[in-house]
Amino acid sequence: MGGISRRQPMAPPSTRRGSVKIPLVGKRLKRVLVANRGEIAVRVIRACQEMGIQSVALYSDADMNALHIVLADAAYHLPGNTPAETYLRIDRIVEIARQAGCDGVHPGYGFLAENADFARAVEEAGMSFVGPPAEVISLLGNKVVAKELAREAGVPTVPGIEGETDAGKARRRAEKEVGLPLMIKAAAGGGGRGMRIVRSWEEFERSFEAAAREAEAAFGSGELFIEKLIEEPKHIEVQILADRHGNAVHLGERECSVQRRHQKLIEEAPSSVLGPRKRKEIGEAAVALARRAGYVNAGTVEFLYDRKGNFYFMEVNTRLQVEHPVTELVTGIDLVKEQLRIAAGEKLSFGQKEVKIRGHAFEARINAEDPLRGFLPVTGRLNRFIPPAGPGVRLDTHAYEGYTIPRYYDSLVAKLITYGRDRQEAAAVMRRALEEFIITGVRTTIPFHLYVFGHPVFLEGWFDTSFVERYFSAEKLEELKRSPSEEETRHKVAVCVALEMFLTQRKLISQPDQTGEGEEKEEVPSIWQLSSRLPF
Repeated sequence: MGGISRRQPMAPPSTRRGSVKIPLVGKRLKRVLVANRGEIAVRVIRACQEMGIQSVALYSDADMNALHIVLADAAYHLPGNTPAETYLRIDRIVEIARQAGCDGVHPGYGFLAENADFARAVEEAGMSFVGPPAEVISLLGNKVVAKELAREAGVPTVPGIEGETDAGKARRRAEKEVGLPLMIKAAAGGGGRGMRIVRSWEEFERSFEAAAREAEAAFGSGELFIEKLIEEPKHIEVQILADRHGNAVHLGERECSVQRRHQKLIEEAPSSVLGPRKRKEIGEAAVALARRAGYVNAGTVEFLYDRKGNFYFMEVNTRLQVEHPVTELVTGIDLVKEQLRIAAGEKLSFGQKEVKIRGHAFEARINAEDPLRGFLPVTGRLNRFIPPAGPGVRLDTHAYEGYTIPRYYDSLVAKLITYGRDRQEAAAVMRRALEEFIITGVRTTIPFHLYVFGHPVFLEGWFDTSFVERYFSAEKLEELKRSPSEEETRHKVAVCVALEMFLTQRKLISQPDQTGEGEEKEEVPSIWQLSSRLPF
């Protein structure tokens, strides 16, 4: 559990008054442990650097060559590979934070980000948890409790029932109080696990029992709840921020309806179907729930939105979202820096009236997955990694040329984010950036994204959470198959490399020898002349 330090380590901050440990609230954070990996670890470390905060990284055996280690001021090893051995070890991570003299811990997203026990352990160790208090995570982490809080706050909720553990009794209640179609959900988690759609009573009990087993395995709790299924909904979520001084704001909404197996693939801000009045209404509902729950720091309130303009509360994600960059681009607010300021006890640096939505932003999750094989995750070495650039393009990634994607963690390679004056321009920038993005060695979701950003239904704006299931089927794959293959991409890369080598050789040949007496050499052709002879 040794550390690698790039700078002289700081002395551990004082966190005691007498014998009682207290979080460093009201003081600027000086040294933060980033309890995560991948692109989100890179994102948080960069925010710390810009704020003058030292950062401490963690890395498993599989992450020995990870980018976030290089960027952090210090890095500590977590022996092992699997999440259970490494990034989920609360005791080991808190001890490292103490050993490294940290006064704050940022959990990122995933792993322990929504774990109340982890937040509590950090707080009890006298450090600031960069997220909501443990009690709030516990409250909102249970979807049944969260739904009740939403009702108390006056937020619309989907009709449903909870508290039944017997499949037979649950069915009888559902027949009377909910009706078909309905959805069975795990109370203690999300991400599509422990979730079943039921369209006939004959399949109810089998689906209920299967969902309970899956929820128990995934979250340690088989508790379920049942809701009326909202047909063809949009998935709309609202970004909230709240401080310890009673201030709470929303930063507009994000559209997250392009999903596969309830996992988001493309996000945008703002939604193309919400007008100013509805945006204000749904934003105020999210803030009302945040106040009712005593929320602090960044969070996301998720809603279903139907074709009639009704919205219904789904859940609260008590952490920073993967898709937070689109909100940052349209508001100009750095969410990670705000998180760090709030965790230090500062007030929000702005009020609700100062939040302005300008332009449009998209995010495409570039995953190491094969879209032609049901988005099957793949691993391997990135032989070539040539990212896009240019106006309106942002890339959040931990990947680089030569990086090997480990098999133990999430398949996310990069988040490609684009910005434009309006939705049409942002989509055009995204298409151009996707076409520029060259990754070889593993299959990625880039071809899928090109398919979506060329699809008329998506470009028109009214699509729902069934988009992938409805339009991206075996019969619709011809367009995807006609996109540049990995072999064609390799050919382009090979030509670029050959051209580079050719130019280098010509430059070396054309140089005079050491005595200056070499015969005159032919002038090297310009890059523009050579480019005109390229086969693509």
